[in-house]
Amino acid sequence: MKPYRKLIALSIGILAATVFTASAADSPVKGGTLVYLEQQSHTNLYPPAGGFYPNGGILNQITDKLTYQNPKTLEIEPWLAESWQVNDDATEYTFKLRSGVTFSDGTPVDAAAVAKNFDTFGLGNKGLKQPISEVVNNYERSEVIDPLTVKFHFKKPSPGFLQGTSVIGSGIVSLSTLALPFEQLGDATKIVGSGPFVVSQETIGKSLDLKAREDYNWGPAKLDHQGRAYLDEIKYVITGEDGVRIGALLAGQADFIRQIQAYDEQQVEGQGFTLYAPGTRGVNNSIVFRADNPLVSDVKVRKALSLAVNRDEIISTLFSKNYPKATSILSSAALGYVPQTDKLGYDPEKAKALLDEAGYKVGADGVREKDGQKLVLTSYASLPQPQSQAVLQLIAQQWGKIGVTFNVLAGDAGTKIVDELDPQKTPVAVAMVGRADPDVVKSQYYPTLRNVLLQKGGTSDKVQTFADEKLNAILDEIASQPDREKRLKAVGEAQAYVLDQAYAVPIFEEPQAFAGAAYVKGIAFEAVGRPSFYSTWLDK
Repeated sequence: MKPYRKLIALSIGILAATVFTASAADSPVKGGTLVYLEQQSHTNLYPPAGGFYPNGGILNQITDKLTYQNPKTLEIEPWLAESWQVNDDATEYTFKLRSGVTFSDGTPVDAAAVAKNFDTFGLGNKGLKQPISEVVNNYERSEVIDPLTVKFHFKKPSPGFLQGTSVIGSGIVSLSTLALPFEQLGDATKIVGSGPFVVSQETIGKSLDLKAREDYNWGPAKLDHQGRAYLDEIKYVITGEDGVRIGALLAGQADFIRQIQAYDEQQVEGQGFTLYAPGTRGVNNSIVFRADNPLVSDVKVRKALSLAVNRDEIISTLFSKNYPKATSILSSAALGYVPQTDKLGYDPEKAKALLDEAGYKVGADGVREKDGQKLVLTSYASLPQPQSQAVLQLIAQQWGKIGVTFNVLAGDAGTKIVDELDPQKTPVAVAMVGRADPDVVKSQYYPTLRNVLLQKGGTSDKVQTFADEKLNAILDEIASQPDREKRLKAVGEAQAYVLDQAYAVPIFEEPQAFAGAAYVKGIAFEAVGRPSFYSTWLDK
């Protein structure tokens, strides 16, 4: 019975446990198929959309990057580029490419192809509806110097670009892929990369099969493993229910799974399986406020709501040691992190006093109101974030104690997407983003990027008046300051300012939680927690 057929049986309650016996192999074994269960289906595989973890988990296997960020040291190392030069003010980057690299369709990974990739990522393509990448700031143009040398020019300094060439959103794809409109790039079979695996077949929304590329020989230069991937195949099966993924792993019907909830960790480890919880090193899992909504436009109200969030209770109730309490908007493992614990206290009595000062008095029904308008807020749970609905529901209980009603919605995907772009409908939202570079702060808050605060000038077509020019100036400084110390100073200023204005309440440092059978060896993760199966092998 094929693995995905077994999963169908499992989903209706039939468990057929299989016992694997590990060998004593001292070195990687070639061959075999890895069955990988993913919680969610991928959306769009245009590389700059790879920030969504199900997308990135696929792109990481089928595309390569110009550079490799060592997940332990965070140093940038050679990959498709064997060397590079950066001018003093970080406005020009020149890369010398490895020779002999090809896409899976046989076309060369040369300077012209790399130039076209970054022209697309840096400028977008309106005709094909391909958006600009959030990791490429101040981009102007490319220049092909020779077949293996490409130079990139920037309108202003872009100190984060080198690290940006290492991230999942900068996976290099073929010219044929870049010629397709954005809406066609949800079909994985249309993504032609140079990676160690290629897509062999796909049932959209259900499963995806990858096979090893036999002629692959250009992994990151400093890895011990070079040449073809050890695995023959990877079978991705979309399995939305946590219990089904766990059951399949424990029954031997799956080898590796993503999104282990904290309450399942003990069960998984207790039965001899390996738990992985790599950090995402970026902006922490938070709730954010949209100040265009009059209910949260007053900083006193936002500060009151922040003070009424008992983060210790959330973490002790719902999570484990793998989810450290946030001490800033940035992970403590992030470059430029500055602790902000003095701005993240729990004080419900002070919260009540601030709401009184803001004019919100407790009504007969226990809900605060001002000028006849009740303090009733709404947010949608975020499926990609761990236990998002449970977190928001616990915050709702905590806010209820100070007279604030908080409605937590699930909602269908279409409604959620539309409503979350309207600050009047969704004054509170869940947000996080992983990236091991200070530019991640700009990615999260800047109007033309993720724009989680819904400032005017962003992607929403709703009429908006809110803009914080001081914040945006700090974010521009982060993305455009070539002096390292000055850049990190701006990162610290951004953390303090966001919390001084109570735009965000960071809850915990989010890992990506995976589990695997003991016989699955060589699992690796990029700097922000997406898996790489290039060096994975099965010892069974």
